[in-house]
Amino acid sequence: MRILHTMLRVGDLDRSIAFYTEVLGMRLLRRHDYPDGKFTLAFVGYQDEKDGAVLELTYNWGVDKYELGTAYGHIALEVPDAKKACDEIRARGGKVVREAGPMKHGTTVIAFVEDPDGYKVELIERHTF
Repeated sequence: MRILHTMLRVGDLDRSIAFYTEVLGMRLLRRHDYPDGKFTLAFVGYQDEKDGAVLELTYNWGVDKYELGTAYGHIALEVPDAKKACDEIRARGGKVVREAGPMKHGTTVIAFVEDPDGYKVELIERHTF
């Protein structure tokens, strides 16, 4: 068994695809409309689906906003340099909500950015062992 994808409901599919591809550097892997169900799915990721987990962006036609709730946490991405990643994301129009620095009660360097729907994306600086 393996994790295939994580699904996020989004209010504007094109805006979300632009964030994940242009700001975070993922690729649009596939997109398909389901007219009978009135929804569209788009899959984005850093590698092909056969090689690793991806994100499924689900747009339910006519729904432009969701309550995120209190149970959902965040998506985590490994980066070589969290500060540099924040600077690059900010330069591409992304919103940094926690600057790079050590996590509370630890030494791992992390940062957080926010996607257009308010989902948090954690950047975790790669450790060298």
